[in-house]
Amino acid sequence: MSPLNIILVVVGYFSLLLSISYFTSRKADNKAFFLGNKQSPWYVVAFGMVGASLSGVTFISVPGWVSSTEFSYMQMVFGYMLGYIVVANILLPLYYRLNLTSIYSYLKGRFGVVSYKTGASFFLLSRIIGASFRLFLMANVLQITVFDAWNVPFALTVLITIMLIWLYTFKGGIKTIIWTDSLQTLFMLLSVGISIYLIMDKLDMNAASLVSSINDYGCGKMFEFDDWSSKQHFVKQFFTGAFITIVMTGLDQDMMQKNLSCKNLKEAKKNMYWYGLAFIPANMLFLLLGALLLMFAQHEGIALPQRGDDLFPILATQYLGPVVGLFFLVGLMAAAYSSADSALTSLTTSFTVDILGADENDEVKTKKLRIRSHLLFSFVLLLVILIFKAINDDSVISAIFTVAGYTYGPLLGLYAFGLFTSIQVKDKWVPVVTIVAPILCYVLAQNSMEWFGFKLGFELLMLNGLLTFIGLLIIRRSKAKS
Repeated sequence: MSPLNIILVVVGYFSLLLSISYFTSRKADNKAFFLGNKQSPWYVVAFGMVGASLSGVTFISVPGWVSSTEFSYMQMVFGYMLGYIVVANILLPLYYRLNLTSIYSYLKGRFGVVSYKTGASFFLLSRIIGASFRLFLMANVLQITVFDAWNVPFALTVLITIMLIWLYTFKGGIKTIIWTDSLQTLFMLLSVGISIYLIMDKLDMNAASLVSSINDYGCGKMFEFDDWSSKQHFVKQFFTGAFITIVMTGLDQDMMQKNLSCKNLKEAKKNMYWYGLAFIPANMLFLLLGALLLMFAQHEGIALPQRGDDLFPILATQYLGPVVGLFFLVGLMAAAYSSADSALTSLTTSFTVDILGADENDEVKTKKLRIRSHLLFSFVLLLVILIFKAINDDSVISAIFTVAGYTYGPLLGLYAFGLFTSIQVKDKWVPVVTIVAPILCYVLAQNSMEWFGFKLGFELLMLNGLLTFIGLLIIRRSKAKS
C-alpha cells in the first residue's frame, strides 16, 4: 500500500468514529460520560468489550506465539471463562448494590481513604503504562509505513493520534465508547477473518484441510498435562487465566465502567457471560492466523523473524499483498484504538472521582474537573509514548509493561481480603503492604529458577495477591479498635 492510500484509510476510519461520537454525545452530561446514563444495551457492551480486550498487543503478539507455544494459549482462554463467572456473581452484584461510578470507591467504605486512594493509584499507573504501550506499537507502525517517507516527526504522529482519540471521547465518554468499541471489534474480527481466508487461498487450502495441515506442520498442540515445570502446563495456564480475568476485568475500572453502564445487574451479568463465551472463538481466530502465517512463510521460503511479534506485520505488509496489508492496518487500528479510547475515558473517570473527589451532584464543577482530567491524561499518554520512543529498547519497554502488570496483584489482595474477611486494617499502612508485595514478587521471579528449579510465570499474579493478603493480616487492627 502506498502512504497516500494508508492516510486515506486512516482519515476514513476516524471520520466514521467522529460521526458516531457526534450522534452519541449530543446532550451528554457527566452521568452519560461516566456511566452512559445506565442505558447501554448489554449485547452492544459485550461485543465491544471483546475488541477492548483484544488490544493492539494481542493483535500483533498472539499470532506470533504459535511458533513458540503452539495453541497452548487456549488453556488460559478457557480459564478466562471461570474468571468471568466469578466477576459476574461476586463483583458485579457488589458494584451494583453500592451504585458505584468508580469501582475503587468500595475500598473507601471497607478499609478507609488511604486504601481507596492507593487502589485507584495502582489502576492509574497500570492503565497509563498499558495504554501508552499499545498506542506506541500502533504509532510505530504508522510511522514506519507512512510518516517516515514524508519526514514527519514521530512526536507529531503520536500527537495527531491522541488528538483524534480525544476528539471522539471528550464529550460522550463511555456513552460513545460503547458504540465505537463495537464498530472496532467488528473491524478487528473482519480483518483477522479475511486475512485467514486470503492466506488459505494462497496456500490452496480449504476449511476441511486446515486442521490436518496445522497438525502436519507440528504447531497444533493445545494441552500440556505432563511437564509440571513448563509454563504451559494446563493447571498453571487455566487458573492463571481465571485470576487474570478477575483482576484485569473485574478489578479494572476500564472494563467495569462498561458493565456498569448496563441498565441493571441482570443485563450486566448477561453481558459478562456472552462476552466470555465470545472471547474463546475470537482468540482461536488469532491462533489459526498465526499457524497459517507460519505455513505461508515455510511455503514461500521466508525466514521467520527473531521476534514473534514481527511475524504478522512483516508478512502482511511485505509478502501477502496490498489487500491483506489493508486489512492488517484496519485491524491494528481497531485493536489499538478500542483499548486506548476506553483507557482514556476510565483514567479520566477514576482521577476525577477517586483522586479529585468530584461531587457528582455538582454538575458544573464536576464537568470542569472531568474536561481538565481528560486533557491531562491525553498529555500524559503522549509523554509516556515519547519516553518509550526515547528508550528505543524493546526489552526495556517490555520490562516496564511487565512491571505494570505487578500492580494488579495488590488489587487482587485488597478485594479478596475485603470480600472474604470482616477484619479491619490499619489504613495508613496499606500503601506499604501494596508496594512491598510486588517487590517481593519481582525478586522471586528473578531468582525462581535458581531457588526453586523452575521459572515463575503468570502465576506471579496469584502469589502477588496472596502476599498482599498476608500483609493485610499483619497490619490488622485489634478487635477493641475495630
